[in-house]
Amino acid sequence: MYEYLLIFLTALAVTYLLAVPAREVAMRFGAFAQVRDRDVHEVPIPYFGGVAMMGGLAAAYLVATQLPFLNNSPERGLIFGDALAVLLGGAVVCLLGAVDDVFELDALTKLAGEMLAAGVVVVQGVQLYLPLPGEGALGLFSLGGSEATLVTVFFIVVSVNAVNFVDGLDGLAAGVVGIGAVAFFVFSVALVVFNQAEKATTATMLTAALAGVCFGFLPHNFFPARMFMGDSGALLIGFMLAGSVISLTSQFSAGTLNRGIYGADASLLPTLLPLILPIAVLLVPFVDLVMAVFRRTRAGRSPFAPDREHLHHRLLEIGHSQRRAVLVMYLWTGLIAFGVVAISLFSGRWSALGVALMAAIALLLTFGVPGHRGIINADEA
Repeated sequence: MYEYLLIFLTALAVTYLLAVPAREVAMRFGAFAQVRDRDVHEVPIPYFGGVAMMGGLAAAYLVATQLPFLNNSPERGLIFGDALAVLLGGAVVCLLGAVDDVFELDALTKLAGEMLAAGVVVVQGVQLYLPLPGEGALGLFSLGGSEATLVTVFFIVVSVNAVNFVDGLDGLAAGVVGIGAVAFFVFSVALVVFNQAEKATTATMLTAALAGVCFGFLPHNFFPARMFMGDSGALLIGFMLAGSVISLTSQFSAGTLNRGIYGADASLLPTLLPLILPIAVLLVPFVDLVMAVFRRTRAGRSPFAPDREHLHHRLLEIGHSQRRAVLVMYLWTGLIAFGVVAISLFSGRWSALGVALMAAIALLLTFGVPGHRGIINADEA
C-alpha cells in the first residue's frame, strides 16, 4: 500500500511545483479566463493548470514503473500497458484543452478532439467491459468489437464533458474529481482484497495518481484562485477517471467479481458495480450535464451554449458563498461516492442507515445554512 502512497505524493508534489511555471507560461501566451457574464471571478485568471497536472501524472507513472510491487507483478505488461494507453489519450485531450484555452475552439472541434483521444485508448486494446444479461454459465455476455468501441468512446466523451461542465467555481472540479478518485481507489483496493487476489491493478495506480494531481493543484485553485485548470485540466481529469474505470472492468472478469465480495450466488449487480461507481462519483456533474442539455435544447439553443444556470450557480443564488458552495458540492460528491462504496462492501441496515443520516445532514447544510448570511459572508473575509 505504501507504493500507492508514493505514487499519490509524487503526483501531488510535481503538480504543485509545476503549477507555478505553468501559470507563467499561460500569462505569456495570453491564456486567461476572461470575465464573462456567466462567470463569478472578477479579474482575468491564467489557465494551464492542466499542463501541470499532466506533468504530475507522467511523473507518477515513471515512479510507478520503478516500484517493486507493481514492477514485479505477473501482470506488469497489462498494468503498465493499459496505464500508458490512458496517459497517451490524456495527453491528447490535455493538448486539445490547452489549445482551446488559448484560441477558444468551437464545440464540434472539441468534440472531435475528445473522440480522437478516446480512440487512442481504444486502438491500444483498452475497452469497456460491459456485462449484460445473456446465456452461459454466469448468465452474462459482454459487448465486443465495434459495439464495445462505441460504448467506450461514448463513456469517455460523456465523462470528460461532465467534468468540464462542473468546472465553474474555484476548486470545484479538482475537489470533486479528487474525492471521486479516492473513492474509486478504495473500491479497487477492496475488490482485490475481497477476492484474495494478490495483484496490482491499473485502476488503483491511476486513481492514486489522479487524486494526487487534483489535491496538488487545489492550493493554487481554491478560493480565491490564483490560476484555473482550464479545459486542459478539466478534460484531462475527466478522461483519467473514465480511463481508470475502463481498465478495471477489463481486468476483473464477471466470474471474479461474482466470487469475490458478494459470494457465489451474486446477481448481475456486482458485475456492473465498477461501472456504476464512477457514475455515482460523477453523479453531480452528470446531473448538471443532463439538466444543461435539456434546458438549452428546450429553449432552442445549442446544448453547448453557455449559461448561468448550473448547479453551482443555483447554490450561489440561494445564498451560499463561493467557498461554501464548493464545500457543499464536495459533501454531496463524497456522500454519493463513498455511500455507494460502503453499501457495496458492507451490506446491511447499518451501512444504509449511516448513508441516510449523512444525506440528511447534507440536505440541512445545503438548504438550511444559506439563510444565515452573516456566517456565509464571513467565509469570504
